[in-house]
Amino acid sequence: MSQPLTFLCISTYFKGQDFLRACKQAGNIVYLVTRKVLEHEPWPRESVDEFFYIESDDNSPENLAKLAEGTAWLLRSRKVDRIVALDDFDVEKATFLREQFRIPGMGQTTGRYFRDKLAMRTKAAEAGIPVPSFSALFNDEAINQYTLRNSPPWVVKPRAEASATGIKKVHSVEELWQVLEGLGEDRHRYLIEQFKPGDVYHADALTVGGKVLFCRVSRYLNTPLEVAHGGGIFRSHIISFGSEEDKALQKLNADVMKAFGMQFSASHTEFIKCQEDGQFYFLETSSRVGGAHLAEMVEISSGINLWSEWAKLENAIARRESYQLPSVRQDYAGIIVSLSRFQHPDDSSFNDPEIAWRLRKDHHIGLIVKSATRERVLELLNNYAERIGRDFHASAPADKKPSH
Repeated sequence: MSQPLTFLCISTYFKGQDFLRACKQAGNIVYLVTRKVLEHEPWPRESVDEFFYIESDDNSPENLAKLAEGTAWLLRSRKVDRIVALDDFDVEKATFLREQFRIPGMGQTTGRYFRDKLAMRTKAAEAGIPVPSFSALFNDEAINQYTLRNSPPWVVKPRAEASATGIKKVHSVEELWQVLEGLGEDRHRYLIEQFKPGDVYHADALTVGGKVLFCRVSRYLNTPLEVAHGGGIFRSHIISFGSEEDKALQKLNADVMKAFGMQFSASHTEFIKCQEDGQFYFLETSSRVGGAHLAEMVEISSGINLWSEWAKLENAIARRESYQLPSVRQDYAGIIVSLSRFQHPDDSSFNDPEIAWRLRKDHHIGLIVKSATRERVLELLNNYAERIGRDFHASAPADKKPSH
């Protein structure tokens, strides 16, 4: 039997349990770095050899320095073969530590393309991938020129937040400067982008050796921005297999991965189909499994557990072995998730045979449905949205919502 490898996993949110299990099942030593406040979450403790705790998920230079000090102490008595970030906010930590301790994997420059929305847009535009017109917010005159070239509305976005967190929509130059004034010394941490109304799609994929081996394309029925700022109900579904949209987005996703230098990882990438011109535009990507239980929807549709397969391919790469993707199914699936005004909502009235998964989380209600036809999935999601909105739904202010 081959010698075990040591994986240092970083997850400052409670997620990635299937990754940890699969990594351990492959015969490896698994360490987990997480926040102290998550110590008592139901982690798969049988799959983690040792836990290490940090106080904050912040990626400030001070916190990264502390993380490096802790890792240096760990390395005095133990080896680490690979470092894996299981959440968006941990990508910077992992790339920093890989560079600091010369551990193989994605470094800080490539990592920027999967965390920094300004770096993403710049790199995509250089590669000829369509992106909404954008600008950095470093220079006042450059901002003025941008507003002259591009009509409002615009969105001001944080460069390093996940999902729709911190996005502000503005409708005039005057409103824009008010928003920028409010950002103060943090202005350089944001960008401006032309708002393009349309449907938002996401591609959830696995890349090995620079080639996308698996990709499933879905469309949000309520955009993340609408859910975050309008208190809506989160819904997404698998689009028609082999359709023109599916083919176009499969290709665009592969183009993004190639341009950004992705070698091996799971990824979650978002695109928008503009209502005005019908064109797809790249929005953002990340080198991790999609949140909001989209991984469960993808697994119910395809049979591919993105967390487990990501762990298996990381293990194969580290051992210089070939990775074999399991057989892939093509079932249609859709998800609906909402905040609930009840701590433990009774979802027993939802009893259609297509229901394949139920969310069990305080003050939430959520379901995943599976069917042989996309039409049936959409019919159920629309019906459930009406019923949940009437009987269960609660909303929270956008600034009070978690980003995951």
